[in-house]
Amino acid sequence: QVQLVESGGGLVQAGGSLRLSCAASGSVFSRNAVGWYRGPPGKQRELVADITSGFRTNYADSVKGRFTISRDNAKNTVYLQMNSVKPEDTAVYYCNADLYSAFKVRNYWGQGTQVTVSS
Repeated sequence: QVQLVESGGGLVQAGGSLRLSCAASGSVFSRNAVGWYRGPPGKQRELVADITSGFRTNYADSVKGRFTISRDNAKNTVYLQMNSVKPEDTAVYYCNADLYSAFKVRNYWGQGTQVTVSS
């Protein structure tokens, strides 16, 4: 089954760190960018960061200097290192990517992982 599998969320104190992982299962990432988004379940999500196949990165202003997105193509995994987290970073974090499926490129969302930052 082709899917994105996220892990690494949890409860962390303000100022602490977390690392989220997004693994492509049953497929590989296409050449398009892979992104981390966040938002309440069922509502509009905001882009946190994305990374291209050429390792070019892009960040939301609210996380610049604190979060780092990276990828390991050999493991088909993208990471989001979250440092100096703030209570306003509390959200469900989702991974989004285009994966190869049945000889086509299709867009997938992960199931989401909850990040809660306590003050």
